[in-house]
Amino acid sequence: MTELEKCLAGEFYDCHDQIFLEFKGHARKLLREYNALAYEQKEEKNSILKELFGAVGRRVSVGAPFICDYGRNIYIGNHVSINMNCTFVDCNKITIGDNVMIASNVQLYTATHPVELSERYIADTGLETEPPVFRTYALPITIGSGCWLGGGVIVLPGVTIGDGSVIGAGSVVTRDIPENSLAVGNPCRVIRKINV
Repeated sequence: MTELEKCLAGEFYDCHDQIFLEFKGHARKLLREYNALAYEQKEEKNSILKELFGAVGRRVSVGAPFICDYGRNIYIGNHVSINMNCTFVDCNKITIGDNVMIASNVQLYTATHPVELSERYIADTGLETEPPVFRTYALPITIGSGCWLGGGVIVLPGVTIGDGSVIGAGSVVTRDIPENSLAVGNPCRVIRKINV
């Protein structure tokens, strides 16, 4: 199994493998170009997003600055607005449905590490020149159609937010949120059903 296959399967993988360095290098180049464009340069922006993302639908707006790891693992539907200063750590797949609003400073994190130090830290790799090595794995994130994520929302690895749900500003989403729910807080909890 390759390191990329391990990563996408949610298993421990070597995030310093050459394939990931190439993905990051390509994404960084495109992001530098994208983030330097003027607001009104819509055609140029759309062209870069099509090259950066795994898929991008119609009428998608991504505010600058925007940061992601690889870009290639981000799949965006139609009629999606992503405001400025968002960070998508797309080591695994990030899927965003149609008619979604994502406010400023939202962070989507697919990558994570074991909680226990003995599982997280690899003490002796035999190489003195490399930085410390920590075990990493990544789990996909899904944002359903019709969702709205308020400013500063953080979504953790493996979370699915159901269709039509609204996540209040500043919330930290640690577990799945059912469809048509208003959810807020840290940790984020459903406070009532909506769209009924």
